Amino acid sequence: MNSIPFAQLNLSDETGQAIEAMGFDNATDIQAQSIPLIRAGYDVIGRSQTGTGKTVAFGVPAVELIDTEELRNKTQVLILCPTRELAVQACSEIEKIAKYKRGVRAVDIYGGAPMDRQIMRLKRGANIVVGTPGRVMDHLRRRTLKLDHLKMIILDEADEMLNMGFREDVETILKQTPDERQTILFSATMPPAILALTKQYQKDPQLIEINRKQVTLDNIEQQFYEVPMGRKMDALGIILQYHDPALSIIFCNTKRMVDEVTAFLDRSGYSAEGLHGDMKQSQRTKVMDSFKRGRTKILVATDVAARGIDVNNVDYVINYDVPQNQEYYVHRIGRTGRAGKEGKAVTICSGRRQVDELYHIVRMTKSTIKRESLPSGQDIERRSNEGVVARMEQKLAAAEELYYKEVAEELVQKGYNPTTIAAVALEMAFGRPKTDFPEIKQFRPKAGLQGPRGSFRKIEINIGRENHIAPNHIVGAITERSDLSGRDIGKIEIYDDKTIVAIPDSQIESTVKAMDGCKICGKPTVTVALKGGDTAKRPDYRPGGNRGYRPRNNRKPRTSRRG
Repeated sequence: MNSIPFAQLNLSDETGQAIEAMGFDNATDIQAQSIPLIRAGYDVIGRSQTGTGKTVAFGVPAVELIDTEELRNKTQVLILCPTRELAVQACSEIEKIAKYKRGVRAVDIYGGAPMDRQIMRLKRGANIVVGTPGRVMDHLRRRTLKLDHLKMIILDEADEMLNMGFREDVETILKQTPDERQTILFSATMPPAILALTKQYQKDPQLIEINRKQVTLDNIEQQFYEVPMGRKMDALGIILQYHDPALSIIFCNTKRMVDEVTAFLDRSGYSAEGLHGDMKQSQRTKVMDSFKRGRTKILVATDVAARGIDVNNVDYVINYDVPQNQEYYVHRIGRTGRAGKEGKAVTICSGRRQVDELYHIVRMTKSTIKRESLPSGQDIERRSNEGVVARMEQKLAAAEELYYKEVAEELVQKGYNPTTIAAVALEMAFGRPKTDFPEIKQFRPKAGLQGPRGSFRKIEINIGRENHIAPNHIVGAITERSDLSGRDIGKIEIYDDKTIVAIPDSQIESTVKAMDGCKICGKPTVTVALKGGDTAKRPDYRPGGNRGYRPRNNRKPRTSRRG
């Protein structure tokens, strides 16, 4: 849909002024479609990903709805968020939207923070409350939060709330709200549990769906590095030294890995902090504030803990672990390339399986990713020198009065070479870049990642059914020793004493050579290429799992098309 200026959405002067102060001119798709419907009183289901501007999509109508006269001190809007960070971020956005609207007061409530302070803020009068389900329930039980005058309830990232086990709390809260309230739900996915919620608690909801094609990743350059098992830490150090991001987020799949990566970066001299659910709330708030202000340059986080991070100048996202699914991948890399800026997303893979998983995820996002080779020490040194030259040229172009000019002239008069003087000064100012990185084996792109090929030929391996061989044993041996991936291997025929495998014609010689001396299930094997006439088109299959050994009475070959 075409871009719509906020000025055309009939906002109040105060809200329009606030939106302008926030730097927004045009509404995103989710904002342009949601704001008019919510303001018209409809229940709304908004399906969109992170980075589409959904906080403003529900925040603007929420602020516009508030009665600042008769109900000034009554809670009129309740926003439920899955995590503390997201609640804090949403409340901050609401406060910005309400900046020029007198009488609108937003308060965030979440676990891990002192209850007495939250009670005090609620008693002062909060007409918009943003909180996590558990803490909202605590205040409802204490009667420090009352929903008698509630006009609107908003479930932000509803699917994530249900995934985290908050369904019972959410339903309990919904049951305590007035029947005539307006219910707004935003979710990246629509699993059955979400559909059940909408059916029970919404009235004729209007569906707004921003499909994945509209969640553009065009301004994010995606690349990945494949490194051997156990070398990810070393690779991360090389990547950071080479790219030298100003502000970056490193994603890990587990809390333990967040701690390990953070400790590694700390030992390496980087300004890095970890963020995950086991940390105290005061510590998490401190870490987030430091990152947003730019004091911490690298944030290492889990997917759940990172929800609510809204920093526009993140230039690099690094996936230390391959994300678990497509949704997490989009959430992660959507932290960079914001507000019209360019961004880079880097993923570190160990092993062909992770590479295949990453390619599958990227294909689902309908975007592209590029394989890169790890920079060498010379590459890092060259890049560092280029950066120093650029900074020096910038200073030289702007230089008028130089404080140390007389010192430089005095050194020249004493007979020192000007080039040597400049080199010493640069080393004093910038230090020497680290170039003594451990050597990491470079993986060549596998044949399977280069697109479709033509004919297939067959190889014969002198091991078969008598040795209890299964297709996965054959695939594992070939992919471990050759440049083939599992996707390259075609039909597998297992006989009593041999196995015939179809592989791309162009890879025959290199594969036979790579398989020389290979042991499969502990047995030394010999691999030979069959005659050129034994060609076949590549069968249509997808990688499969272990079909296991199944003894048969007949002597026909066991055939696997692996899928």
